[in-house]
Amino acid sequence: MNACIRAVVRYGMAAGVDVLGIRRGFAGLINNDVIEMDSRAVGGIIRFGGTVLMSARALEFKTEAGQQRALETLNAWGVEGMVVIGGDGSLNGALALHEHGVPVIGVPASIDNDIGCTEMSIGVDTALNTILDAVDKIKDTASAHQRAFVIEVMGRSHGYLALMAGVAGGAELIVLPTSKIDQSVISKDVRAAFLRGKPHFIIIVAEGAKTENGETVTPIISRIIEEAGHEPRITVLGHVQRGGSPTAFDRLLGTRFGAAAVDRLLAGESGKMTCLQSDRIITVDLKEALGTTPQLRSDILRLAEPLAM
Repeated sequence: MNACIRAVVRYGMAAGVDVLGIRRGFAGLINNDVIEMDSRAVGGIIRFGGTVLMSARALEFKTEAGQQRALETLNAWGVEGMVVIGGDGSLNGALALHEHGVPVIGVPASIDNDIGCTEMSIGVDTALNTILDAVDKIKDTASAHQRAFVIEVMGRSHGYLALMAGVAGGAELIVLPTSKIDQSVISKDVRAAFLRGKPHFIIIVAEGAKTENGETVTPIISRIIEEAGHEPRITVLGHVQRGGSPTAFDRLLGTRFGAAAVDRLLAGESGKMTCLQSDRIITVDLKEALGTTPQLRSDILRLAEPLAM
């Protein structure tokens, strides 16, 4: 997000506007936690993960009273347009402000890559590279001990990270939120892999993968592997995926999104979200983006099984 913040500040200043930053998201907007920002305020931040403006959940903003307090803060500071960076919660908040008459452009930032209409959100590529680095290191141990590893990655309802990390990391099995667990198939695949001389068996699981009874899949798969006669290990990567220095792709994407958001506000647009489509930055209606369920690429899905041999 810092690359986007930096672009909004410097691109906005170059266009002759004053730029403010709101700390802790909508919670800060409600509580008047607003700071003036200039070129020096964003100097050097492009190489850091997270956001210098910080973030916070704001349940109060979901209420009409909370939104009115936010509008009072905006009016007090003379704000004429906003750029809101975040996932579906933040973007729904942006839509609420737009419907109250505040000019708003949203920017998608969700490492699950679960925002509709855009091929990539800010943070996805960095998270994916972090996962791949961990998978490569885990493979060293897995190969040395001839073990099966179950690696759980982020992805609630959308398995983008699991799918891409599984294909790019050479996993033997990828479990998505939509996958059905078949004990006999998993047992057979694990045994067959080791009989073929494979030194390891890597399973990438999206954290949102559940059984029909709502049980988390990761420990179930570990138990299946153990019953198949092999020693499993579980690694839950957790929030390590959300940190670290951003990749070049994410720095450029955040910068392009930030500059595009400023352009659209200056052009009088509102209620839109920046999107990446075919390497072009476009805008779509926030309602359309929030109402669209992103789909995993069928060509990548087709690659997963044959490449796991």
